Parts: sequence; C-alpha cells; structure tokens
Amino acid sequence: MVYNNLHKWGLSAKFEHEAQIYEGLFPARVTEQHRNIYKVVCEDGFQQATVSGKFIYTAHTGSDFPAVGDWVMVCLENDAAVVHYVLPRKSVFGRRAVGTSTESQIIASNVDTVFICMALNADYNLRRLERYLSIAWDSGAIPVVVLTKSDLCENLEQKHSEVLGISFGADVIVCSNLKQGGYGAVMQYINQGETVAFIGSSGVGKSTLINHLLGQDVLATKEVRNDGKGRHTTTHRQLMLLPSGGLVMDTPGMRELGTVSADLDKTFADIGMLAEQCKFSDCSHTTEPGCAVRAAIESGILDGARLGNYNKIQMEAGYSGLSSRQIEEEKIKRMFGGKGEMKKTLRSIRDKNNRRSIKGYDS
Repeated sequence: MVYNNLHKWGLSAKFEHEAQIYEGLFPARVTEQHRNIYKVVCEDGFQQATVSGKFIYTAHTGSDFPAVGDWVMVCLENDAAVVHYVLPRKSVFGRRAVGTSTESQIIASNVDTVFICMALNADYNLRRLERYLSIAWDSGAIPVVVLTKSDLCENLEQKHSEVLGISFGADVIVCSNLKQGGYGAVMQYINQGETVAFIGSSGVGKSTLINHLLGQDVLATKEVRNDGKGRHTTTHRQLMLLPSGGLVMDTPGMRELGTVSADLDKTFADIGMLAEQCKFSDCSHTTEPGCAVRAAIESGILDGARLGNYNKIQMEAGYSGLSSRQIEEEKIKRMFGGKGEMKKTLRSIRDKNNRRSIKGYDS
C-alpha cells in the first residue's frame, strides 16, 4: 500500500517496514491525547481512537500506552480506530511521573530535534537547563537550546556565554518574541518529514514560537504573571503539520522534571574529562586526595553548583557509583525488565524477522 499522506506526517522506511509485520492492521500516528482518547492520523485522514482490551491487559506501565508522536497499528471498528500495537520508538523524551518514584511519563515520542526553551528573564536557571539537556541527550533526539525573551535581558552576553559553557554539543539560539528575531534560525532545524518538539517551563514563549512557525495564531498565549512566572496555556500535547513541511509538537509547561534516565556523559562532559585525571578511578569527588574535580572547583574552573547538580541527577537516575558500562546495562534492564525479558524480546524480534523473510520469499 502507498502511504502518500502518512509520509508527510513523518512515516519513514523504518516504520513502514515494521508495519508490514501486522496483517490486517494499518499504521497511524498519534497527534493528540485526551486522557484515554486519542486522535490519530491515518492514510485516509483523522480518526478518534482508543486502545484494545488486550492492549490494556498486556500493558505493564503507563509508558507502554500510546503517546503523542507514536506510530501505532490500528483497525477500524464502528467508525473509530482501535490501537492494537505501538511500534518501537526511535526516540523518547520522558520524565519521572509526578508523585511516583519509578513510573515514567512520556513527554514526546519519535522526535528528531528537541528545542529546549528557556526565557532570559525570571525563568533563567542553568541547573534546570542541565537537567533538560541530560534527559534530551538520553532520549535519542538532538537537543537545541532556545533562549527566548532576549529583549527583557539586560546582561544578554553574559547569560549567553554561561549557557554556551554548559551546552556541550548542543546549538544555542537566541530570539525575542516581541521582535520576532531568531525564528529563521529555528526553521533551519526543521526538514520535510522530520518532527521537532518544544519543551520548557510555562511562560517561556513556546506557543508564541510555534504560532510564528505555523504562520497563524493556532495556540493560545498569555502574558507572564506579575511575579515573572509563566501561566499554563498549553493543556495537552499535540502534533501539527507546518506549512513549510515538517511537524511540530507543543507540550505543556513542566513545573517538575524528575529524572528516570539521563545521559550524563554528554551533558557533563567537562566533569567526565576532569574525573579521568583523578588519582583514584572510583573517586567520589568529595574528600579523596588527588581529586581533579575538587581542584577545578577550588581554582574557579568548575562551578561547585554544577557538580552538585551532576550528583543529584546521577542519584535520581540510580546511577550513583556506576561506571559508564554499568549505566548502559542499567538502562537495558529497565527497558527489557531483566535478562529473562530481554531474551524474550530478542526472540520475538528474531521470529518477526523470520516471518518477514518467509513472506518476502513467498512473494
């Protein structure tokens, strides 16, 4: 089957190939979610959708359920779509669900580029940005830092320099919502068939940015409160087509961003390089002699608050005392539920590949 409509919604050869496994079902992409009701786009257009009873029975956690951006396999029943499977995600931006210790909540799925928005006024917070970057790098998407409301910043050069100093490997864009500056730079990261997501606190200007990209006021916007804090305007996640091609996802502002999994090697590359110079390979950077990290803090090369945030995120993600290899093993264990579940998953993938080969041979 030819999927001309779905290609503009980001259907790649990878997802199209995986969809062929499921006979009698067809692919669709989740564009909105309202509690247990989803809006999906199929080759023939939009449909309201729910998940099947079997899906609910076999789901282990909330993150197993469809999220905005997911590719799902559906069938039509009574003029509505029913979701039976979620295709493997190529990228997942998630956080620890509010009020839980281990449950994760998916913020964005199958995203190519994540724009981390931070306003240069009251919202400016380097420690929060480090947290966003850690989760974004771990998601599989490429993070880009967008500094908004530059017209409200008196020390722009200093703050820009501070952000560059902690955003290793990530591009940094400066823009002003009032002067409409920087939007051209944002567009350079959005290509035909690719998906981008805007994340950040409330009131940083995500909806205003997206409205400029859409060329019309689709998303509601509000001024910040008198105390400089943002107001919630986006109440749910939604995926939208841009006139120039590509797709954009808006997300509600997040007051809390608990860490379930993070990439500390990329976000804190400076600490990693310093740690290699420590006298002891298992240095905790506290009281050990010959600690290059503590020496860097004492000489003013490294901000002590940055090390504190590194330790905090490491502890939240359950990586304290683990090597890089052990951290990767821990991530795999969480994804597959231990060796037994991993073997079961790999066996399932192998069986599916065998079915593909047989199907291709018969045809």
